[in-house]
Amino acid sequence: MTFEEKKQLMATACKVRMGVIEGTHAAKSGHPGGSLSAADMFTYLYFKELNIDPKNPHWDDRDRFVLSKGHTAPGLYAALALRGFFPYEDLKTLRHIGSYLQGHPNMNETPGVDMSTGSLGQGVSVASGMALAAKYKNKDCRVYTLLGDGEIEEGEVWESFMFAHHYKLDNLCVIIDNNNLQIDGTVEEVMSPYPIPEKLRAFGFAVKEINGHDFDEIEAAFNEAKATKGVPFAIVMKTTKGKGVSYMENQVGWHGKAPNDDEYAQAMSELKAQLAEVEAM
Repeated sequence: MTFEEKKQLMATACKVRMGVIEGTHAAKSGHPGGSLSAADMFTYLYFKELNIDPKNPHWDDRDRFVLSKGHTAPGLYAALALRGFFPYEDLKTLRHIGSYLQGHPNMNETPGVDMSTGSLGQGVSVASGMALAAKYKNKDCRVYTLLGDGEIEEGEVWESFMFAHHYKLDNLCVIIDNNNLQIDGTVEEVMSPYPIPEKLRAFGFAVKEINGHDFDEIEAAFNEAKATKGVPFAIVMKTTKGKGVSYMENQVGWHGKAPNDDEYAQAMSELKAQLAEVEAM
């Protein structure tokens, strides 16, 4: 990746985070914490990794992305808007009655959304099915899915992991956002999934551990995923919940709470300053 490419991704990630704040503030509800921790991954997926066409969202040969942790829709919506699937201004309609941007992704209403999700564990199961279907149809497309580290406490997740290994789904890339916080506290306190990489390897996955806020590491992981044959691939990314907004970082209370007017102003000021810093590089 060139310096200019990395700089552009960093700037876009700042804008994705701004979109998260815009949407949740306007909705007066939503899930900013996990949306912000995954903002760099959303950015890389939609601006570098995925083979997609915003002008043709239902293109049959496109790559698929399933947001298994569907409550972090504000981050997905911001990336989709910036990528050109719908107007950025529509982010302010998040969770409003009649809006196509609801609290969880809806494939029937929202351009660019490949699967309706929200019930934790079901997204990765569907993604595994999509990957198998692509194998049956001899399609070259790849399937990506993003899970929360709290989400992987669900038993259905591990059933899908067994399925993925059994059918040798090397066109499936599972991404786990390991920010160590879920709605009730740390994942260690609630129901520890640790050690995550070792468990994934025991289920037959090739695994890469990365810093989920480092675009070089993200790119290297995806390159390794595409080069891995015969087994599914998992990326375990260490992240900071609420990344980019000082008062939200590593604070479990921001799992599912919207910023008020003063908090919105502070968040946007911080993110604009970060954007200006990146653009001045």
